[in-house]
Amino acid sequence: MAEKINNYENTNRLFDKAADLIELDEETRLLLKTPFREIQVEVPIRTDAEELDVFVGYRVQHSAARGPMKGGLRYHPEVDFDEVRSLASLMTWKTALVNVPFGGAKGGITCDPRQLSENELERLTRKFIERIGFAFGLHLDIPAPDVNTNAKVMAWIMDQYAIQNGYTTGIVTGKPLELGGSPGREAATGRGVSLITQAAASDFQIPIAGARIAIQGFGNVGSFAGLLLQRAGAKIIAVSDHTGGIQNEAGLDAEALFEHVRQHRGVAGFPGDQITNEELLTMECDVLIPAALGGVITRENAADVKAKMVVEAANSPITTIADEILGERGIHVVPDILANAGGVTASYFEWVQNIQVFTWDEDKVNDEIEKYMLPAYQTVRNIMRDRQVNMRTAAFSIAISRVAEAERIRGGL
Repeated sequence: MAEKINNYENTNRLFDKAADLIELDEETRLLLKTPFREIQVEVPIRTDAEELDVFVGYRVQHSAARGPMKGGLRYHPEVDFDEVRSLASLMTWKTALVNVPFGGAKGGITCDPRQLSENELERLTRKFIERIGFAFGLHLDIPAPDVNTNAKVMAWIMDQYAIQNGYTTGIVTGKPLELGGSPGREAATGRGVSLITQAAASDFQIPIAGARIAIQGFGNVGSFAGLLLQRAGAKIIAVSDHTGGIQNEAGLDAEALFEHVRQHRGVAGFPGDQITNEELLTMECDVLIPAALGGVITRENAADVKAKMVVEAANSPITTIADEILGERGIHVVPDILANAGGVTASYFEWVQNIQVFTWDEDKVNDEIEKYMLPAYQTVRNIMRDRQVNMRTAAFSIAISRVAEAERIRGGL
């Protein structure tokens, strides 16, 4: 029987495990689990064929205890309240873990962007913001790119918000540089994945020089992570995405593959032996990086994972049952709220630059990402060792403690 995955329940099980570790009381648990606000809007647009189509959009604002709420917008057929609630909660814990002054939010539109023209996507985005823009604000909630959204979509959001509220660059992050975007933001999530992978590999006695790495999902996050890990000495032996997958035991040229994907919008056609997304997850490698969608490692395939370490570059790619199976098998898991936090960290820097009306150079952004990410890793590692828990429980316990303390000080409890 296939494992039925409820994303929000999955996240709350992880929360409870960490809450047990820090002996969090029941009232505080209830407060921290309960979202601040949930919004659903219907988004009607006229298609290129002059037909009316109605989409559904969501925004869940989970917590503002530590600062304005922050989180991406994704365009995908599987977007629903269950998924968005889970991701909004994860953003709360992620921002607290790397200690940037944000809370958590997430949103999206249930659609298949591959079936929409660019003009239809723009109309859809603008209508969505027209209907939900009241919930956004420079010191309230700041959206960002996520699955199937990018800098161009963020520019549309910024412009539509400006039509209604006046020019405000900091209303969204992940923008084009010409509109107040930050140098280094595009690569930031992948850079964070690379930094944390190298730090964890060192602790788990996996030499990064020559380490055999497989990456599922070679979009923005996976491609930059692969590129930077190759430059650090690792060997990328397999990658896959929605167009297919390729492998080469001698190592793929991540630089050439990066350019191929940019030109052809997928790994298909790049030289190498064919491999499916499912086969990649269970191939022999030192480090497996799921960087696509959630719920790809489940009870059905966790026993077949052969990596020494799994680094969650995607959000919730491992279900709770699969997580337990991997732990019992001695496979180290680096959790998403740590591994992929480079994006929200750089978003914080972009927001700060917009408020200051002053642009940092890319070297400063990259240096600052390292200053936030590596101390967060070291704190997690210390709790993991001191309390004899896995890295995920350690990370959640740190984040939950920080949010609970913020609520207590502010009088939320």
